[in-house]
Formats: sequence, C-alpha cells, structure tokens
Amino acid sequence: MIIQKIKSFLREPWKLWVKIGEKTALVPAKLYINSLYRLTLNKKMNWKNPQTFNEKLQFLKIYDNNPFYPVIVDKVSVKEYVSKIIGEEHIIPTLGVYEKFSEIDFSALPDKFVLKCTHDSGSTVVCKNKADFDFAGAKTKLDKALRHNFYLNGREKPYKKLKRRIIAEQYLTDDENSDEFTDYKFYCFGGRVDCVMACYERTSSDTKYYFFDKNWKLKRINKRGLAASADFSMPKPKTYDEMISAAQKLSNGFPFVRVDLYESCGKMYFGELTLYPNSGFDPNYLPSTDLYFGSLIDLASFGKRGIV
Repeated sequence: MIIQKIKSFLREPWKLWVKIGEKTALVPAKLYINSLYRLTLNKKMNWKNPQTFNEKLQFLKIYDNNPFYPVIVDKVSVKEYVSKIIGEEHIIPTLGVYEKFSEIDFSALPDKFVLKCTHDSGSTVVCKNKADFDFAGAKTKLDKALRHNFYLNGREKPYKKLKRRIIAEQYLTDDENSDEFTDYKFYCFGGRVDCVMACYERTSSDTKYYFFDKNWKLKRINKRGLAASADFSMPKPKTYDEMISAAQKLSNGFPFVRVDLYESCGKMYFGELTLYPNSGFDPNYLPSTDLYFGSLIDLASFGKRGIV
C-alpha cells in the first residue's frame, strides 16, 4: 500500500505537494496553488495570461496585497466596517465573542443562536433549540476549527494571521413562518453588481442555486439554471433594490468581491464579504461561466506594476 502511494506521488508529484501543503505553510504558495489547481480542476494554472474566474482569483491571491483585506474577512471587524457604509441596523446582532468554547455562557444565550469561528469558513454551528443541542459535537467542531490556520486551505493571505475566536449571533430566518434562511450572494466586479446567486433550501441536503441578473431575470449560467423550465421564476426579495445598492457600495474599490446578504422578515441583513469563492478552485462553473466571470475582472492595473 505504501509503495503504491509512493509510486502515485512520483507519477503525479502535485498530489504530494497538496498533502504536505495542507499541513504546513513551508510549501510555497504558488507551488501549492499550482498543485491544488491541477488536482481539483485537472489543468495547469495560467499565471502569465489568466483568463478564467478561477485563474484570476489565484492571481489576486498572490499579487493583490491590499493590507485592508484582513479587516473585511474577520467576522468581527467586518461588522464595524460594513455598519459605517450601510448602517448598523443591517448587521446581524452579535451575542458574544469568545477566545475558546469553554468561555461561552450558554445560559446567557437565547434558545436559538448561531456559532461560528471568526477566522475561517465552514465552521458554522446552528442551535434551534438548546434542549436538544449537541453541545459536545459543537465543541469538537469549533475546537478543531480554532486549532486550524485557514490560510493553509487555499493560501488566501488575508486569513494568514487572523485572530481565532468564536462569535455567537442571533438566529434569523426568512420570515416568522419559515425555518429557512435564503442566501443572496452578489457577484461584484470593480464596484459593479453583475448578478446574484440565490441559494435556496440551505438546510436540506440539496441546496438549490440560481443566478439572476440585476433585474431579477434568470441567468442560465449554471447547470440548474440551464435545466430550469422556460417560465421558471422565484419570488424577488422585497429588499432587492436595497440589496443591489448595498452590494455596490460595499464592493467599491475591489477588483472582485462577493457580497453576501440576507432578508429576514422584510429587512436586509449583511452576511459577509468573500474575496475568493471556493478559494478559486471551483470545478462546478460551466466553462463559459468561468470565462465570463473572468472577463469581468480587470487585471490591467496589476500588469502596469510589472507583475505579469
């Protein structure tokens, strides 16, 4: 078994660099990105002339060294930043911030709440009822996340030195009669909203993703959109125009940023700012969509600085 693995690594050395790079930052960022890009997308990364969305996100990870980025990816500091732009009333209330799980006073939290780490993605734990909440499972998940440097996953520099904490937030739903919380992810390029990806049925095992343009017309740029019926439609959020305005304001000055927003009981709320969706290793984009989004990211300013 060991010999077979060694032979496999010799034939495909990028697999070895990914394995090592997931555990240590000693593997150079570009070597790790090259290796993971080939492993996940089955093609070589094009550094000299990036064209696709995934390629340009990798380029930005290496060459866009904006010192402000750590502020907007930290789930605590981003709230203060965003509140100054679109108003504090659009920020999901924070119930507490903790250095470690053992600091959480659950008796002080409401019956429903959300826990997540402030330095990563994917560590969210939702409590809908403290009476049957899996405290041990939540502790295991969040303790593991606190030990992990999220930078290692995809070499996203803004995360490299973030302070690792747990944040508790108010639990929200689409409306009083719903258990869902629809996610509206606005794809913004140079301060301009191109489209929004609406994510429905997030609590199910089959989350449904549909893209809509600024006029809430279906964009058939993903598999589910292509398969939708000719008369397909979904209810437009009541605060959609407000969302467009907020996304434009929050994306101003960024080559690309995804602005995630919610609507709860007819009110808009801010979710997060995402600089590199799926860390630029998303195999699910249609080739035409990958090229289309890539065409909207302007790298000219980076080229002028002699980087390319």
